[in-house]
Amino acid sequence: MVNPNIATIATSKGLADKVYFLPVNPDFVRKIIEFERPDGIYVTFGGQTALNVGVKLKDEFAGLGCKVLGTPIETIITTEDRALFAQAMEEIGEKCAESATATSPDEATQAAATIGYPVIVRAAYALGGLGSGFAQDEAQLRALCEKAFATSPQVLVEKSMKGWKEIEYEVVRDCRDNCITVCNMENFDPLGIHTGDSIVVAPSQTLSDVDYNMLRTTAINVIRHLGVVGECNIQYALNPTSQEYCIIEVNARLSRSSALASKATGYPLAFIAAKLGLGIPLDEIKNSVTKVTTACFEPSLDYCVVKIPRWDLKKFSRVSKTLSSSMKSVGEVMAIGRTFEETIQKAIRAIDDRFTGFSESEMVDDIDHELLNPTDVRLFAIAAAFKKGYSVEKIWQMTNIDKWFLTRLYKIHTLEKAISACNITSINPSLIRRAKQMGFSDRHLGACLGSNELAVRRLRQENYIAPFVKQIDTVAAEFPAFTNYLYTTYNASEHDVRFDDRGVMVIGSGVYRIGSSVEFDWCAVRAIRTLREQGKKTVMVNYNPETVSTDYDEADRL
Repeated sequence: MVNPNIATIATSKGLADKVYFLPVNPDFVRKIIEFERPDGIYVTFGGQTALNVGVKLKDEFAGLGCKVLGTPIETIITTEDRALFAQAMEEIGEKCAESATATSPDEATQAAATIGYPVIVRAAYALGGLGSGFAQDEAQLRALCEKAFATSPQVLVEKSMKGWKEIEYEVVRDCRDNCITVCNMENFDPLGIHTGDSIVVAPSQTLSDVDYNMLRTTAINVIRHLGVVGECNIQYALNPTSQEYCIIEVNARLSRSSALASKATGYPLAFIAAKLGLGIPLDEIKNSVTKVTTACFEPSLDYCVVKIPRWDLKKFSRVSKTLSSSMKSVGEVMAIGRTFEETIQKAIRAIDDRFTGFSESEMVDDIDHELLNPTDVRLFAIAAAFKKGYSVEKIWQMTNIDKWFLTRLYKIHTLEKAISACNITSINPSLIRRAKQMGFSDRHLGACLGSNELAVRRLRQENYIAPFVKQIDTVAAEFPAFTNYLYTTYNASEHDVRFDDRGVMVIGSGVYRIGSSVEFDWCAVRAIRTLREQGKKTVMVNYNPETVSTDYDEADRL
């Protein structure tokens, strides 16, 4: 294991046989290979950093007697080099956005003149969309190029499809060409915001069956053509008014989205990808959820997952709060529920204690400006706009967020209005039940009723309104599931599990933010592992999909 990050589980004692705390760059990796003489190497598990090392050392691996496992480096170069990728897509008749590559600002302006403004500039081999952005004219383009060429040798100038839907599929392929799509996800925000800064919903809510299958078929064709072995993700832009689509990019590695997809579906992508890289086919790997079927299946979900990013932009003076194609978030939260309304309200509360749910916030100054220019408080701007009397239609015209999502948010707003018309003594218990099924918290209800959290809780208990614990079940009850991966919901009628294990509960560190990050996940995981070694039953409580503590095989109950 080569990783200089001391705070991670990856460099923790007892995981790898040897850990090198050295920089992840070609010179050091070459020295370690010469010294250790490993048989194989994985470059697809360490994000963009590890990929770039693999690309730079590609001609030396064979001479060092070291085989690249999983996806071949040639495939990685094809997906990373924007010109090669566009060419590979053309070979199978798939279309990317109209684009041209450039190695100097002059070339870029020529390309933009041919394509026509507005354009998006993307840097090749860049991390988290670094040096990318939208340009309306030549001056903006030259400013962007200055930034992009500071970190990258090549940029891609492509036609902007701002306002289209952004859809992602996680795809897995083995050495025998078995290929499945594990999870499809949809961005709440339209194209133009980096996926890491977008609210993401899984499974997609607004695609028709025809759209879903069209994109699924394309994903499988593309991944087979590229020759990926293991896991990758493919991102699309889909025109909301027609079935026209473009392929934005393929990440031939595990990414931030892969971690989310694993946690959203209970399909352990990194675990499966490691096995596939060793040449084990999908049908020989056991499905760890049902314990009887194989890993060669596509999860079907009977619940909804929402991921919301967390930004700490307030910590920097003069920083722009606008969200664009370059990523700014520092962490993310994941909520699970039975309806979109319930799930998004749970997710909003997970980001920060101050938020009660989808309601007005004092952070929004200028509603119209926030709706037209996405920032980190856009969701609260929508709530404020509903309160001011804006219609779903008007907000859709300003934001391009799909009307399905806006209508669901409007339902939350109308219910809040109905509850605010009552007080704690006059409210009907059935209205409280409905509010809980829509994801309202007791504190939020207390504020609406001019009362407090405890009074609402007491009223709830008197009327036997309580949540139920459900299991994450990746096969939608086709086979019995044995997972310990649990969530609570009011949209249910019975518990899926019994509570007679007792044991010890460890409380996770929650969302990554500036000042509290992966080191506390290390603490929680070490605590859980130590308790299990002592034979104690363990319960983990955490909502951060990027952590090891939320892997369902770490604790007895998650």
